[in-house]
Amino acid sequence: MTLTFDRPTPAGAVRTASASTTTSGLPARLDAHVTTQRHWAPKGSGKPDPAGHLTTEQIDALGAELDALRDEIVASRGAADAAYIRRLVTVQRSLEFGSRIVLLASKNRVAWVLGTAGLSVAKILENMEIGHNVMHGQWDWMRDPKIHSTTWEWDNAAPAAMWKHSHNELHHTYTNVIGADNDLGYGILRVDADQRWYPVFVLQPVWNVLNALFFQYSIALYDLEVYRYISRRGRHTPEETARFRRDGATVAKKIGRHVLRDYIVHPLVSGPSWRSTMGANLVANLARNVWTNAIIVCGHFPDGVETFAKSAIGEESRGEWYLRQMLGSANISGGPALHLMSGNLSHQIEHHMYPDLPSNRYAEIAPRVREVFARYDLPYVSGPLPVQLAQVWGKVFRYALPNGAWSDLRERPVPTVRRAASWVAGRLRRGAR
Repeated sequence: MTLTFDRPTPAGAVRTASASTTTSGLPARLDAHVTTQRHWAPKGSGKPDPAGHLTTEQIDALGAELDALRDEIVASRGAADAAYIRRLVTVQRSLEFGSRIVLLASKNRVAWVLGTAGLSVAKILENMEIGHNVMHGQWDWMRDPKIHSTTWEWDNAAPAAMWKHSHNELHHTYTNVIGADNDLGYGILRVDADQRWYPVFVLQPVWNVLNALFFQYSIALYDLEVYRYISRRGRHTPEETARFRRDGATVAKKIGRHVLRDYIVHPLVSGPSWRSTMGANLVANLARNVWTNAIIVCGHFPDGVETFAKSAIGEESRGEWYLRQMLGSANISGGPALHLMSGNLSHQIEHHMYPDLPSNRYAEIAPRVREVFARYDLPYVSGPLPVQLAQVWGKVFRYALPNGAWSDLRERPVPTVRRAASWVAGRLRRGAR
């Protein structure tokens, strides 16, 4: 089977022709590349290349070994995998339907708790283990039009087509490349010392909370590139304006359908339980948003995850592409329940290496991938969810201020506060002119 996808372009560029991938699942531009030199561009932070000890021959051997592992899994896909996803879709839909039925009597406390919990789990399963992975093309090999990346529309405010462009095409191609991967902080968070600091980042602990609570809407606005459109106001081509309006209407229409279902129709058919049913839907959506956000940030932003300069990827080889995915992701340790509820994004490293392999196979290959890391002396970042989440929050606070500001506050608090106040006053005076 040959997989195809639109060749990504940097954020803001115009997409044109399509390009195919090879059986390795990598962009076609990497198919014939060998590593002639290690492409690593130093960053302002001065962090060393974590793969700098590898020779070009070792990098190519790494790429070939990881290609072979992927080919092995592709060749072994079969009836058991197909049964897994079909069974899961059936269970998820049954759970959602049953939970909504129970919530018709949501004035009863037990019914409210059971219905809300079931609906929360159903929404998480649909978004994580089903929707996200189906839209990655992980199940396209089944040739089932009902479970296919070209036909699936998930229970999320972000339309599938827009999400697949920003996530599959851009994020998974430019993983953690500063200035090219917009998922690196989603444009509202600074999570790395080499990201440029702006005054708005002072409030990023607040943005982070709001982003988690309203995550599905944040992703929809992010996919719509609202901030970029507003920041370039008056400089758009007619085509860009028309595309933004068309995509905005699509997002608004989808949000409207969700609001109608969760906050109007379902409460109305609940009769006297309408108020508690509306509350149950709100809680279920919030639970899905917060959980999804936690899993995603813990796979991308905890301590030990690397970022990359844009100038380092232009001529990267297949092996270097694998290295960037390996070093730019983190896993979450846990048991089968965590893996299922996270959409197997608890295996974020394996997912970034093989985004189109069936998610139920990540746990199988993870020990072998970890052994490859150890053999090539590469850091395999993994940890429990609470630890990873605490590290992410540490970065949110740490990088809310310019580099070195926290040290200055500890060592010279009064002069630092005075200097900051003077800077703010100056900005306000310039803004008032």
